[in-house]
Amino acid sequence: MKNILITGGTGFIGSHTCIELIKKGHKLTILDSLVNSKKEIINLIKKIVDKDIPKVSENIELKVGDIRDLNFLEEVFKANLKKKQRFDGVIHFCGLKSVNDSVKKPIEYWDVNVLGTINLVKLMIKYECFTLVFSSSATVYGNPKKNPIKEDSYIYPISTYGLTKSTTESFLLDIYRQYSCKLKIAILRYFNPVGAHESGLMGEWPVGVPNNIFPLLNFAATGINKTFQIYGNDWPTKDGTCIRDYIHVMDIATGHVSALSYLLGNKAQIITLNLGTGKGTSVLELVKTYQIVNKVRFKIDFIQRREGDIVEAVADNLLAIEKLNWKPKKSIQDMCRDGYKWQKNFLLGMRN
Repeated sequence: MKNILITGGTGFIGSHTCIELIKKGHKLTILDSLVNSKKEIINLIKKIVDKDIPKVSENIELKVGDIRDLNFLEEVFKANLKKKQRFDGVIHFCGLKSVNDSVKKPIEYWDVNVLGTINLVKLMIKYECFTLVFSSSATVYGNPKKNPIKEDSYIYPISTYGLTKSTTESFLLDIYRQYSCKLKIAILRYFNPVGAHESGLMGEWPVGVPNNIFPLLNFAATGINKTFQIYGNDWPTKDGTCIRDYIHVMDIATGHVSALSYLLGNKAQIITLNLGTGKGTSVLELVKTYQIVNKVRFKIDFIQRREGDIVEAVADNLLAIEKLNWKPKKSIQDMCRDGYKWQKNFLLGMRN
């Protein structure tokens, strides 16, 4: 059993990763401000893992606070030491993630995403925790000239969100140069995580107005929204809509667990890996698949392009497959089915 700190562990990807970590026998301290997530997620994690291994959820602890608060963050590390334990590793999800919002609120994004990471790394080094899996993003590639995108492709983010991720990557590389004999860092650039846990008990639970594609699909399918809007039908693709590499959230989760295991079992290093399926799907193809798989119909409106969008982004995932002994297993159909199942269960729970 390893003692792992998960920042942003009640968020969409963080919560699903916690399930896989608990199943592997690890003990988790989850740190989250709950600004973009809900405390109830902890109960859902426990409900899912206890079905397979009774009482295993006792290995989960939640600490509520802001990663920018250095004093709060240090208390988390100190509390662990009082139990005569050290964190064996950190998976760092914590951060703001909306491309659109980042353009409107750049100071907040730089503050949370970059300063928060600096605080975390300061304390990791101080308390001798040298293993870090960092949740980055394919947005660092900007508008790539060639697809699929390799890890050594040109970095040129076109949004504030992407800039905060690429800057944090540069910071981690700089820190690694100083502590190259100790630090183990995996930077995971993932593409478009969607779907939900296959149980239907947990999925993407946005706070406020959602701007990710699957909550909006779910809202249209269940009548919460009257239409589903697609940003542009004049892109240079076969159907005029953008192409993305959609990957099931559980494949992303197992990718993080595999990256952690890889670091813990190997010497000090820094490695950057893409997490994606390597397959491109247009937005319109995804919407039609969603409707067919779930036997639903809703109106589709094409509206003007959105600032910060690009025509195509598909991962070259061969390095992750080679290094991590990992590969994505879920299909587009699985993503659509699981995402809708979560939404139906969520609405049923609200009615009851």
